Amino acid sequence: MEKLMGVVHLDNEQDLLKELTYFRCGAAVPFGSRYRLIDFVLSNMVNSQIFEISVFTRKKYRSLMDHLGNGKPWDLDRKRGGLFILPPDWNDPTDLSRGDLQHFHNNRDFFDRSLADYVLITGTHHICNINYEKVFHEHLKTGADVTAIYQPVPSLEHEHMTEKKLEISADGKVTNITTDSHNKNVFMDMFIIKKTLLLELVDYCIARKKENLLHDGIIANLDRLTVRPYEYNGYLAVVNSIESYYKHSLSLLDIDVYTQLFLTRKPIFTKPKDEPPTKYTKTAQPRNSIFANGCVIEGQVENSILFRGVHVHKNAVVRNSIIMQRCEIQEGTVLENVILDKDIVISPNRTFIGAPENPYVFAKRKVM
Repeated sequence: MEKLMGVVHLDNEQDLLKELTYFRCGAAVPFGSRYRLIDFVLSNMVNSQIFEISVFTRKKYRSLMDHLGNGKPWDLDRKRGGLFILPPDWNDPTDLSRGDLQHFHNNRDFFDRSLADYVLITGTHHICNINYEKVFHEHLKTGADVTAIYQPVPSLEHEHMTEKKLEISADGKVTNITTDSHNKNVFMDMFIIKKTLLLELVDYCIARKKENLLHDGIIANLDRLTVRPYEYNGYLAVVNSIESYYKHSLSLLDIDVYTQLFLTRKPIFTKPKDEPPTKYTKTAQPRNSIFANGCVIEGQVENSILFRGVHVHKNAVVRNSIIMQRCEIQEGTVLENVILDKDIVISPNRTFIGAPENPYVFAKRKVM
């Protein structure tokens, strides 16, 4: 049986989440009260029987490495295969590769040692719960050189405007990949390719002093490659700005949205924390919110998402906000339309109010 390996390719993902990516790469940004963005793609791979996965990193990956560890939460601590974190530690003096091709060239032994015949390459800022087994079977069935996963969105939102889109011919082939702001076929930065073809394209691009696998290896050769689209119709959140992060985070408070992402398919895994359940005192007023373990709620929390270990003191008010790990909101404070990164202390009787389209964001480890 043909085998599929996974590559989580972070080199082309820009740090677009402002304060949330000051100290971490986008893949390590917390989401949904207990997860990181990378948890979704790793869980989708493991749930699809992909147990050989590499993560290509280039910068600000300390937090990511701490979160991933040896891959045990995703059942990737294995003697054969497993999780490989591949930072840019390259020492080949003859290396002529540039851009994201450096990862493929300098980690070629990772591909050579693998018994897999095909490679799934993906980023992390498209959040979904997808079955890659179905995509792989379709790829083998059609005999395509590349199968690109996309979603035809019903309407183009702000986060879709800068995303890549697929142009698809009547006979079901991808004829171009652009950033056309009127095209609704949003490319999810996920594609399957045969390993031998992948390495041929890498060598082809390096020999011509190119820098980008997708643009220079695939898009530039659409006339000689057969690239087929795979339509995904499940839940999809594109997180490529603070505004989209805030919107899609709070959308999880809608039970239908939460069900689509977490309860309709297989589970999403993350690094566990051994903490007690959230404690609600007699003065607590929780309403329509998500609370992770270890929180202490003494005040009012409404339409908000709280991560592990958050303490909301008596007479404090938190509305329409995202509060990350170990933050402390002291007595008399009012927060509305706010995003607090980890380990922030808000002093008593402070008021911070942002706008839904422009939430107030605090970088981590501050005292306000």
